[in-house]
Amino acid sequence: MSTPKRHGKKTSGHPKRGRPVRKRTLPMPLSRLSRRSSQARTRALHVIAEMRRDKKLRLSSVARSVGVKPSIVRKYFGSALHKVDGSWCVRKSDRFSETMYVPDNEGNPVPVPTKNFKQRKEVSAYVRDIGRFSRGKKSALTKWRNKSIAGVELVTDPRVLLSIEAQLSDFSIYNAFNGGAE
Repeated sequence: MSTPKRHGKKTSGHPKRGRPVRKRTLPMPLSRLSRRSSQARTRALHVIAEMRRDKKLRLSSVARSVGVKPSIVRKYFGSALHKVDGSWCVRKSDRFSETMYVPDNEGNPVPVPTKNFKQRKEVSAYVRDIGRFSRGKKSALTKWRNKSIAGVELVTDPRVLLSIEAQLSDFSIYNAFNGGAE
């Protein structure tokens, strides 16, 4: 006995469970996010970074310590997470874009539009090495000579860095170069 064909109005959703199908929407461009949503996305990215540093951390505890709900982390960075034995774990790499900042020859923040985890990691290491140089380690910036990240040339000349040291100390390097220079 065959089932009769249905004509007319199509039902949406799962055929047996009667659930409506969620309409797939395209992701909103980051420039159109509200300030609050943008800050939540940045905090969620910090959760992902923290989980990459320490593989034993759980999503809920890290999200709580950063000040964002785990659902927000999954909303913005769901493809960076996967479940292992019932717990959310972070993948080794991702392709999320984020604008970070490095200093130019005058000490002003220059936006670096990073496109993946590797570029974000390089920008962070460079900014960390600027701090090491300013604390007296003269060889901290040798590996960055004649290099660029995402098309932005990196400042490595010791004379330039010493001349802009006053501009760098006027604000927190972390805040100015990683999202606070608005």
